[in-house]
Amino acid sequence: MDIIILIIAAFGAGALNTVAGGGTFLTLPALIFIGIPPVAANATSAVAVFPGYAGGALGFLPEMRSFDRSLLLRLTLVTLAGGLVGSLLLMVSSDAAFSVIVPFLLLAATLVFLWGERIRGWAAATTHGVAPYGNIALFAVAVYGGYFNGGLGIVLLALFALWGMTDLHRMNGLKSGLSFALSGISVMAFAVAGLVEWNAAIVMMLAATAGGYAGAPLARHIPMRTLRFIIATIGFGMSAIFFFHAF
Repeated sequence: MDIIILIIAAFGAGALNTVAGGGTFLTLPALIFIGIPPVAANATSAVAVFPGYAGGALGFLPEMRSFDRSLLLRLTLVTLAGGLVGSLLLMVSSDAAFSVIVPFLLLAATLVFLWGERIRGWAAATTHGVAPYGNIALFAVAVYGGYFNGGLGIVLLALFALWGMTDLHRMNGLKSGLSFALSGISVMAFAVAGLVEWNAAIVMMLAATAGGYAGAPLARHIPMRTLRFIIATIGFGMSAIFFFHAF
């Protein structure tokens, strides 16, 4: 039964990440539900969705190559540093402390998902005085991504808009490349620390990959408003459940 739950959750997460995002709303609760401690569940969830970032980065290689190599290298190094710090913060968090933080993170990620377009619009309109390609803001976002991955892509796109970027294809390319780098350093750190439940992770990686492939035709036929409603319902529902158990 545990394996069935993980397969269903990971398949759904792969599909959601392909069409809109929000896969963490399924993978993390499923891992905790089957009895994996919260910190280990979060680390295992990060490993489970890692193949999706690899595929996205490969798909956006032309857009990433349009950036200056020295700039791309600097942004990647900043992202790696922030992701490592966030991963280390997760490692030193107790399960009890993380259980209290999780509902707030899930709720925040749900709100960011719902308001993502408006956040990016606001960011694009307030670029004056914001340093382009700044290190500090990217480092902070990467720390969040290393600690908890939910909503990372939307936050990165909003940051790029603040930097003055307007080409969504280049923004998505940079987002995919940096997300892949951040996820990679997090997976390595969690693996070295022994936080990953590999049996669950491998099952979920395979199911998430299949779900990501299946998500492409779904994206063409399901209205975005319907998808947003489904993901928001899952996000708010999971947040309520975790709030109930934490408090």
